[in-house]
Amino acid sequence: MFWTTNTPVWLKDRDAYLRLNFLYQAAHCVLAQNPDNTELARFYCFTQKTIARRLVLRQDPSVKRTLCKKCYSLLIPGVTATTRQKSKKKCKARFTVTTCLSCGEKKTFLNNPDYVLWSDRPEAQLQEHKQTCKIIETWSNNSDVKQDKKHVCPFVLSTAVPGPLSKNQQKSKHPDGSSSSKGSEDQARAGSSSDARAAIRS
Repeated sequence: MFWTTNTPVWLKDRDAYLRLNFLYQAAHCVLAQNPDNTELARFYCFTQKTIARRLVLRQDPSVKRTLCKKCYSLLIPGVTATTRQKSKKKCKARFTVTTCLSCGEKKTFLNNPDYVLWSDRPEAQLQEHKQTCKIIETWSNNSDVKQDKKHVCPFVLSTAVPGPLSKNQQKSKHPDGSSSSKGSEDQARAGSSSDARAAIRS
């Protein structure tokens, strides 16, 4: 569960995503300081790939395209990889070919300015929204989960905001800020009257 300032957003394995983000940034930072630290950057990327594979996490395509599938090196043009533009006469299309300098693995991408990734399409965002709504409904409809405080979904819990005081509450509130109920006052009066009657009888 990932909480923002306004509304909660459902995010599974948030700690794992934070770790993946840290490892990816660390690999970039290592190569920026010294381009010869390819082995250390490769270790960070390999750890990132292992965590994502073990927990079955989806990474952004912009991140996956900068990682070599064979040796797990971070592909930075001019540092650890070369980028070339090639064209094929048969299909009359241009391609971007990224070659890893460590193992020689190549990545080929079609140059299509009108192409939109699935993660950037509105259909993908709508599908994620529907999945989140289903999760909320399953948590809210399950009565057993509501009774168990350890497994209560944060969507089910409503933050109780104190509203304005009623007239009776305002009257019973003392100037020093402490409030007294009418029931306690009635009990005190009944106790004092019974003590007075007992004293008169004696």
